[in-house]
Amino acid sequence: MSLDRSSPLPLWAQIASDLRGRLVDGEFEDHFPTDEELTRHYEVSRQTVREAVRHLTQDGLVVRQRGRGSSVTSPTPPILEQPLHSLYSLASTVRASGIDERSEVLAAERRTATAEIATPLGMDPGDEVVFIERLRFAGAEPIAWDRSWLPADPARALLDADLSSGGLYDLLAAHCSVRITGGWERIRPVLPEPAERELLRLPAKTAAFSIDRLALAGDRPIEWRHSLVRGDRYTLTARWPIGPQAPPEPPTTPWPPGR
Repeated sequence: MSLDRSSPLPLWAQIASDLRGRLVDGEFEDHFPTDEELTRHYEVSRQTVREAVRHLTQDGLVVRQRGRGSSVTSPTPPILEQPLHSLYSLASTVRASGIDERSEVLAAERRTATAEIATPLGMDPGDEVVFIERLRFAGAEPIAWDRSWLPADPARALLDADLSSGGLYDLLAAHCSVRITGGWERIRPVLPEPAERELLRLPAKTAAFSIDRLALAGDRPIEWRHSLVRGDRYTLTARWPIGPQAPPEPPTTPWPPGR
């Protein structure tokens, strides 16, 4: 770009505008130019370059670090909003947000039910269950850690299914001819243990949602699940009717508050 030195628009503003366009095009993903490089490229003073970069910094496009120059800021990942008025699927929520969804299968095997697992499933300790453990991803980042226990009859066929994407209930319907019709879940905030934080790549001092869920097919318990969901990437929304008409959708709110 050649600067228009006869324009009433200051040189720093012309440079800032050009740099914004190049940032949008992804030109500086690996390296943002130093002040010296920008000075040579635009043939202006270092003060003019610094003024242009200062405005990019104010806009949150680049960050300056003393002794290290400027670098491009990472885009803030979107917050997934989960309505609570009906049975929901994390996979569907991720896909509906326009984000790639996948799962890393950590375990898929037969196990013997302990008393803690057998009780919610209406089974006896020692009965066979199918255990599925998955790390769920939204784009490149993990968002949830799921551990599910299901009666081996009828869930045994899940062990031959591709569990690397999609919701477990869709897989149950496709491979086991079982459709989830109801259930309940309990949600509480927790501070994850160090190993859990590392698994979810969760920033320090950031809470997560601990979710216990019992899924039913008719009156029969089919799945007992424990999930740990990142609190910085996930929000829960409840809505209810008031009078004859349901209320409008809640507004989108920046998260964390004040951002």
